[in-house]
Amino acid sequence: MTPIESCPETALAWHRKGTGAVLATVIETWGSAPRRVGSQLAISGDGEIEGSVSGGCVEGAVIVEALEALEEGASRVLEFGVSDDDAFAVGLACGGTIRVLVEPVGAVFPLDLLERLVELRAARRPVAYVVDLESGQRSLSQDGHDAAFRMDRSGFEPESTTFVAIHNPPLRLIVVGAVHIAQGLLPMARIAGYDPVLIDPRDAFGTETRFPGETILHDWPDEAVSKLGLDTRTALVLLTHDPKLDDPALEQALRSTCFYIGALGSTRTHAKRVARLRDAGFTDAEIGRIHGPIGLDIGAASPAEIAVSILAEMTRVLRCGS
Repeated sequence: MTPIESCPETALAWHRKGTGAVLATVIETWGSAPRRVGSQLAISGDGEIEGSVSGGCVEGAVIVEALEALEEGASRVLEFGVSDDDAFAVGLACGGTIRVLVEPVGAVFPLDLLERLVELRAARRPVAYVVDLESGQRSLSQDGHDAAFRMDRSGFEPESTTFVAIHNPPLRLIVVGAVHIAQGLLPMARIAGYDPVLIDPRDAFGTETRFPGETILHDWPDEAVSKLGLDTRTALVLLTHDPKLDDPALEQALRSTCFYIGALGSTRTHAKRVARLRDAGFTDAEIGRIHGPIGLDIGAASPAEIAVSILAEMTRVLRCGS
């Protein structure tokens, strides 16, 4: 997990340790704000921090306010205008404004809700933390926020004082086929925030030498995919060109909720793939979920360029839905 993603877990650990903890969450932005809505900073009663709400330019003020809020046992909403000079210092072209909700754990952020939130996150279950800033009511919800979950987008409900913080599982990429394209795709995906896993039963392909530091499974793809599971935060990329390796995993993906399915191959290869899947009983709507030939059409030629096109298409599907 990244530091921001682990803020609830860190805050819970600090609270249980007895030092006290505060969660600060970006709830609104205007202009070129340093961090997106939903970004978090955890602050302990000892002044330790994890995460970020601004990239560094207002963290000091948030920490001071958080410690005061912890002592008072009350929440507060902070507003900061990030000046052009401060924005330049953290790598932005211009300034912006952010609002930050500060919530002491226990006194404001209910302990049972935080414990349940951490449990759901550990189980890779999407959950929304819902807080009404006017009434102070707080709850967790797993239903009714489909678009927000899919877009991974926190924010206020329309025309209301209710803020919805989306807590999605970390992004995961499962790649079937330890080929040259995968050598470029896995490190690119990791930079983009994915936790990649490589599957290839052929020992000569999936080696530590070719994929240093990567998680490599030498199981048959359908067995490996079944063990890993396919959920709404998982992308599956098939790169082997071999139906006996690709198709069993592909069939599992079409029965799952994974957000992206991509398969390498020419238009002719994909047509044959479609025919096989129809013979296996899949509908045109189900088969239509497959992105094949894989990747955005950017004229990619080299394995690395094809990897770029795949990651770009995954990003488009994740953020735009298609």
